[in-house]
Amino acid sequence: MITELSVQNFKSWENTGQLQIAPLTGFFGANSSGKTSIFQTLLMLKQTAERPPDWNGAIDFGDEGSVVNLSSFNEVIHRHKTGLSLDLSVSWQLPEKLIIGGGGIPTQALPRPPRSSNRLEIGALSFSTTIVAAGNDSVAVDGFGYMSDGYEFFGIVRDSDSQYKLVCPPNHRSQGALSSFPFRCYGIRDGSAKVPDTPFLSLERAFKDLFSRIHHLSPLRQPPRRYYAYGGEHPKGVGQYGEQAIAALLSGRIQLLSIDEQILKWLQRLELIHSYRLQADPDGEKDYEFRLKQYKDSPEVRLTDIGLGVFQILPTLALCYYVPEGSILILEQPEAHLHPQAQADLMDVLIDVVKNRNIQIILETHSEHLLRRLQRRIAEEEIPASDTALYFCQVNNGISEIEQLNMDEYGNITNWPQDFFGDITGELIKKTKVEMDQRKTNE
Repeated sequence: MITELSVQNFKSWENTGQLQIAPLTGFFGANSSGKTSIFQTLLMLKQTAERPPDWNGAIDFGDEGSVVNLSSFNEVIHRHKTGLSLDLSVSWQLPEKLIIGGGGIPTQALPRPPRSSNRLEIGALSFSTTIVAAGNDSVAVDGFGYMSDGYEFFGIVRDSDSQYKLVCPPNHRSQGALSSFPFRCYGIRDGSAKVPDTPFLSLERAFKDLFSRIHHLSPLRQPPRRYYAYGGEHPKGVGQYGEQAIAALLSGRIQLLSIDEQILKWLQRLELIHSYRLQADPDGEKDYEFRLKQYKDSPEVRLTDIGLGVFQILPTLALCYYVPEGSILILEQPEAHLHPQAQADLMDVLIDVVKNRNIQIILETHSEHLLRRLQRRIAEEEIPASDTALYFCQVNNGISEIEQLNMDEYGNITNWPQDFFGDITGELIKKTKVEMDQRKTNE
């Protein structure tokens, strides 16, 4: 689970500060206030970690086929200023203890007091990296490091001669020039064909494992189809646009997951459909139809023959109950195309997944109904306020700013921003004034 995130000099963000990321974290704010940019930093690191081994870039800004396409360093650096560095840091809980030590790790790289076994068990990690322009529209790693429990036990920095040096605590002594060089922005390589299984590689594996558990769902959806081809594959998720949602449903059946049961339960709870079934096309070897009944006595129809609400929510439900426990979901506007009551009920889905599947959810939303249901559930002690973190983003003079909303144990927000969801009271006052003026005129 991600516990902290910090971003500096990325797009409209000069500095987010150290953001606390809870099991259920929500970002609110106006359009173009920087909410999506925060997600993009995590997706940028994810696609960097998932590049093939022979990819030698520092960080992957993406292209048309990427999860996120940010073009180049010059496009993302804050206000396109020269001389700025891109600084990212992320902290997370490890799914299981990581043993660091033995096999050549420098004694100085372990926290004090010295450990005679030269081994260290850690349950949490922090990672930070600095990326700088290197000319010809390329970038370089200026340094990166890993920390645990406040101790930096491994890092590299680039000196004025563009040589990389290992830096270790307790007094940040340089260990001299490295024969190795940075592997992207999070590891090192020694130039040999085979990378030795060093403690440094263990940290790199932990980094890659974190980002392999992140799944992103865009607010846009691939349009529903009449038929879906399926050849027995097991997708990792439902795809960025929900294009693999049906494959995930069918894969869940093969893996004996209870995904169908959960999806139907929530589709009924959200009052969107009565029942559904995936029917194999008798004329196709691998084609399936998604057929549903909106009401008990209504005729079956295809997914393409109803409104957008069902297909909008289907990938979200499939993702929540298909991915393994311990996954991290980034959801953008999951409430899109849902009516207000369904939006509120969707929050119950998210709470259920966080509580019962050990899934972390980080979402961006414009829905007051989602928030109101969360406040109610906190008051009802369905989820503690400490398991949530809510942020409000806004832009002042082209620079994004962020404020954490203070939620008490009764679901009250004590620092509610002005016009958070519009000025409802003001609208009613103006409407009443107009009505009174018109009545006087008509008398």
